[in-house]
Amino acid sequence: MIQRHLRALLLFAAALATFVAFSGFTTTGAIAQEKPAQAKPLDYPLGAGDMLRVQVFQNPDLTIETRVSENGSITYPLIGAVPLGGLSIAAAEKKIAGALKEGGFVQQPQVNIVLLQVRGNQVGVLGQVNRPGRFPLETFNTRVSDMLAAAGGATVNGDDVAIVTGVRDGQPFRREIDIPALYIGDKPEQDMVLSGGDTIYVHRAPVFYIYGEAQRPGAYRIERGMTIMQALAQGGGPTPRGSEWRLRLHRKNASGEVEQIAPEMTDPVRANDVIYVRESIF
Repeated sequence: MIQRHLRALLLFAAALATFVAFSGFTTTGAIAQEKPAQAKPLDYPLGAGDMLRVQVFQNPDLTIETRVSENGSITYPLIGAVPLGGLSIAAAEKKIAGALKEGGFVQQPQVNIVLLQVRGNQVGVLGQVNRPGRFPLETFNTRVSDMLAAAGGATVNGDDVAIVTGVRDGQPFRREIDIPALYIGDKPEQDMVLSGGDTIYVHRAPVFYIYGEAQRPGAYRIERGMTIMQALAQGGGPTPRGSEWRLRLHRKNASGEVEQIAPEMTDPVRANDVIYVRESIF
């Protein structure tokens, strides 16, 4: 009798374990929670070249991976060509579901679209970068720092400022981005999200010129906050015949005329300044 009851308890325990496994209950009796689905870029407009995975719940035969054609459409089983260009992910799902239902193929279609790869939208990176060209937006949230990295970063002659131009809400858009602040600053809003058709331009860095009795005369990049003293040091300082106290600065004024100035060592250097190191009077 005891063995019979023990056998019955074991069979009940096995049946309970099977029920738990298939019903989604945890060992503590709580309902297992599914992992939340990743947020989809609902506002991203689909474009030519985008790679998609289209799925219909409980209809595995309707799962396809396809690329949006140049005319903005895909070819889908049973319903043929479906124009999706310019639609958001949610709108594209609704359009395919409606076509399946209207055609009588699926009574209550639940369509899910996954954006696998963004190829339709590109961003141009021009100017003083190591690999200028046009680059695809691989994800819907590609930022300025991502695109500059794809272009190999700015050259040694490149400016610290990148100019981003494009169209936002139907209006021309222009914004200057502080490149070093993207990586060492505390202003994440500088690293803006790019859109298809945007252009990033890195201008040549401003320079100053030094000549006369300087150790290394020539043209040099202006660093941030550079003073006349630092510019003189960049040129190697004066020769034994020169004097750091006998400098002459040639600078354009607001009207475009070149003025000759006797600068102070703490004066800031401006773009296209020309510093002449004169001979010592002794």
